[in-house]
Amino acid sequence: MTPPARRDGTPEKKKRDSDMLISNAKPARRQNVKRSQREKKATAQSIANDLGADWLYEDSKSTQNPSTEGERLQKVLAKAGVASRRHAEVLIEAGRVEVNGEVVKRQGVRVNPNVDIIRVDGVRVNVNEEHEYFILNKPRGMQSTMQDDMGRPCVGDMVSEKVASGQRLFHVGRLDADTEGLLILTNDGELANRLMHPKYEVSKTYLATVLGEADNRLIRTLKEGIELDDGKAKADFVQVVDKNQGMSLIRLELHEGRKHIVRRMLKAAGYPVQRLVRTKIHTVQLGDMKPGGIRALNSAELTSLYKVVGM
Repeated sequence: MTPPARRDGTPEKKKRDSDMLISNAKPARRQNVKRSQREKKATAQSIANDLGADWLYEDSKSTQNPSTEGERLQKVLAKAGVASRRHAEVLIEAGRVEVNGEVVKRQGVRVNPNVDIIRVDGVRVNVNEEHEYFILNKPRGMQSTMQDDMGRPCVGDMVSEKVASGQRLFHVGRLDADTEGLLILTNDGELANRLMHPKYEVSKTYLATVLGEADNRLIRTLKEGIELDDGKAKADFVQVVDKNQGMSLIRLELHEGRKHIVRRMLKAAGYPVQRLVRTKIHTVQLGDMKPGGIRALNSAELTSLYKVVGM
């Protein structure tokens, strides 16, 4: 059979297999798409940089790559018990959710629950699953330490038996061995430091059983202030709860944290303390917990503590 002629009239030569070249190049159409995607990413990054909002660009990458670190904000809020995911989306759309001080209205934003600070209607939400918060009713004779070099009974002994936290807890402030009552335990160092700092003036309430039948003069003395060896000290609130057979039960509220402050104030006023129990720190109350009892703080208590120390 005569081979087909080319346009110049000469027959076309038959190609051999060795003359065939297979190209691995991808079609130009696909290459153009990829180049366009790269340009879009570069543009998005440039815009984010200009706005000083790198997290916007990071989030757009996160939605394309499910393995990126962080969780969707609505999921984090749902896990924290704030609302269902759908309701959380409604809260976000309404501008009621803040992440690190910035209002978030866009769905799909990813956050790190262990780092980011999230608020709903201005109230901080505990979304960090690594943080733990407990209150202990410390018995009399127990040292306010997590470990005692002298082998004396201490708070750490009770915690190791009753709290399987997997992390080291520490106590917020101290109660001397003879003082009973409310002690906060946590691994949230920032909250603990603020609760103990004098700047925030976190109130503490005590019930003191004293020698002597107290009257209104004691109330005035403690509220006006009494001179101690390290300066003047005064109570924010004083109440004589009961008097019986030469003893009195006194309720005091103060925001100072000096060592043995309640015992020293009452002794200086002429009413030596026989028994002392701390019943309340800010809004967190001991309630009917028995000595040695321990429980987790509820969300309302934790939110209240966040608020009083400006977290």
